[in-house]
Amino acid sequence: MAEFDFAQNWHYFVIAAIVCYLIGCFNFAVLISRSKKKDIRDVGSGNPGTMNMTRTFGLKTGIINFFCDLIKGGVPALTGYLLFKGFVFKGTDILVSDFARYFFGVFVIIGHIFPVTLKFRGGKGIASTLGLFVFALSCEKVWYLLILVAIHLALFVYIALTEWGSMGSLLGVSLLTIWQAVLFVIRYSGKLLNGWVISLFGILLLINILTWAAHHKNICRLLAGEEHRTRVFKHKNS
Repeated sequence: MAEFDFAQNWHYFVIAAIVCYLIGCFNFAVLISRSKKKDIRDVGSGNPGTMNMTRTFGLKTGIINFFCDLIKGGVPALTGYLLFKGFVFKGTDILVSDFARYFFGVFVIIGHIFPVTLKFRGGKGIASTLGLFVFALSCEKVWYLLILVAIHLALFVYIALTEWGSMGSLLGVSLLTIWQAVLFVIRYSGKLLNGWVISLFGILLLINILTWAAHHKNICRLLAGEEHRTRVFKHKNS
């Protein structure tokens, strides 16, 4: 493994943060809804994301939007992994690719939730976050894709049956976070107090804080029994 001196090469991560943030600012929901002569921000819940797209335009459009956002969150993470594969931080055996894939991904999520292009009022980041985990976990082992597909199908069934889209989404993000955290605990079991390992867990925590905080109104409505229903098999215009 080649050593990566962060003190001399920190600017690579600054550039990556800016580029990934700008990628996150590109909102597919707004683009797709405008192609249908509407602005998703003016209909339904007003949120430019997959759930509102599904409620407003139907399941097919919602799925298209979901996969666009999933790829948006996943490709930068994969890029970070490939760019730094084979490197460890100088003086350690901590893989730079472990840090890079989630560092790249979290800035996409920040851009999606707080896009400068939409006056910092974006989506809630679920599809992009799930995409981040799909690509990042697949970097661990390709066959993890089978488990990831099964998890996503289970989430789809849960949302279809309960019609609680926000809760199903948040449960999915939390489950995938725990999975990745366990893998990191196993990999770095004797080095959990290393600064870079702490940073890894810090980024995973930040991802959850961002997505759960973006859903704070949904959580309040869920507790009050007033949450918007997500009827995935019924086209319901708002």
